[in-house]
Amino acid sequence: MGAGAVTGDTAVRAAALRTRLIVLLSLAGIINYADRQIIAILKPLIEHSVGWTDATYGSIIAAFQLATAIACLFAGSLVDRLGLKWANPLSVGSFSVVSAAHALARTSAEFVLARAGLGVTEALATPAVIKTVGECFEPEPRARALGWINASNSVGAILTPLIVPAVAVALGWRAAFAAVGAVGLLWTAAWLWLMRSFDSGARAPALPAGAAVRRYLRLLAERRTWAILGAKALIDQVWWLLLFWTPDFLHRDFHLSVRALGVPVAAIYTAAIIGSVGGGSASSRLISRGMRVVRARLAVMLACSALAFALFAVTGVHWLWAAVAALGLGIVAHQGFSVNLFALITDVVEPERVGTITSLGALSGNLAGMAVVWLLGVHLTAGGSYTPFLGFAAISYALALLWLRILLPRAVRAA
Repeated sequence: MGAGAVTGDTAVRAAALRTRLIVLLSLAGIINYADRQIIAILKPLIEHSVGWTDATYGSIIAAFQLATAIACLFAGSLVDRLGLKWANPLSVGSFSVVSAAHALARTSAEFVLARAGLGVTEALATPAVIKTVGECFEPEPRARALGWINASNSVGAILTPLIVPAVAVALGWRAAFAAVGAVGLLWTAAWLWLMRSFDSGARAPALPAGAAVRRYLRLLAERRTWAILGAKALIDQVWWLLLFWTPDFLHRDFHLSVRALGVPVAAIYTAAIIGSVGGGSASSRLISRGMRVVRARLAVMLACSALAFALFAVTGVHWLWAAVAALGLGIVAHQGFSVNLFALITDVVEPERVGTITSLGALSGNLAGMAVVWLLGVHLTAGGSYTPFLGFAAISYALALLWLRILLPRAVRAA
């Protein structure tokens, strides 16, 4: 349903649908990241109530990552079979129920189960969004649309530290989890109503178990699949590191209270909006000026990998806002790189495989993120610092770009 394929009234309806999709998916992104980030914001309160150590917290987050990674083996193919009309509400509705269920957790083991459940249900989110944009937008505006949608994740990461602490202080941390879950259920009802007459588009047929395995093996035999998987592993581990550990870093190194964390964390993720929108718009602008699609994506990724070196400075400064600025630049780099990597998937992968490849990429990224957040918890409990982890984060984007240039076939890079 590309913009160039329709005219007249049909074009108006198609444009209205694309606008509706961007708004709905952006709202879903806000809710998604509130669900993910809330545990990091409330960590100082919950750890006193439940009795966590840094290692315990790292294990809880690692359980989320592991569960997401396992679910990604099946999430992409499920999204390809369901189509975008049904995959999106299934994703948001299910992870909202599990998010609200965190309010019932009373032990560390119960938090592990709750976060694992959240990981399983959120595994559908990314492939559903990428499939939606891949089917409904042409290549030139595709990265721009992904940029706006990806920016919504940052809006969620901004609003969460500003709103959740106030709710937690007034009503308790359990009420905060329940409230975020309830908002997601309202979104699900709105999607089902607004998209009730939408044709879900092409859906991949259900495959017998043996055929599904052979399909995965064929995908894993392709260099472009490994290009995406390796790049996702390298950059996503940075995102999970910053998402789940930035509030703790600011609390630990600058002695900020839960309420005081709101403005610095919000500032960092405001920078993420710049990265998402700017990164997506940059490659779209290069394409509109005549640069080949894949070359435009890689050019923006190169600029982002250079910007990520700002993360080297985070632990070397002693002024809060200098650290916030360095973290913000790292987040800008991540979002600009990530948006163009997602767009690259839709550029080089057949439409019926987009959900599956995106899901495999999420599997790779979550496994890497799981290892990093767990290792950091163990490292901090043993008396270590954030410095080596942020140092590796600073060079991860350059390594990811190098990986893409090595693994993507020459003909694909020149496309």
